[in-house]
Amino acid sequence: QVQLVESGGGLVQAGGSLRLSCAASGSIFSINVMSWYRLAPGKRRELVAVVVRGGSTNYADSVKGRFTISRDNAKNTVYLQMNSLKPEDTAVYYCSADVVTTARSLNTYWGQGTQVTVSS
Repeated sequence: QVQLVESGGGLVQAGGSLRLSCAASGSIFSINVMSWYRLAPGKRRELVAVVVRGGSTNYADSVKGRFTISRDNAKNTVYLQMNSLKPEDTAVYYCSADVVTTARSLNTYWGQGTQVTVSS
């Protein structure tokens, strides 16, 4: 079994910054893709940022230049540094990881979500 635990959400004023973390633990052999998604009320789930094991990244247009995704493979942890936050960034943020388990199966796991609220 694999668990993803997120932290770092909260309430911040527009223009502020937050850093989200997501640590994976359990029966992990390796982790390929790690991602951050967000879900805002009344909106569809949005892929915010992706980082592959080698470090290549990709971002949603809405966050390019403001958010930075990174990972620490030794710690099985992914981060999302969010700067210049806007009220429209308010959402529940979820991390996901494509994990090769010690049983050599490939599965996608999700964190429990962390609330980010940006006040105007």
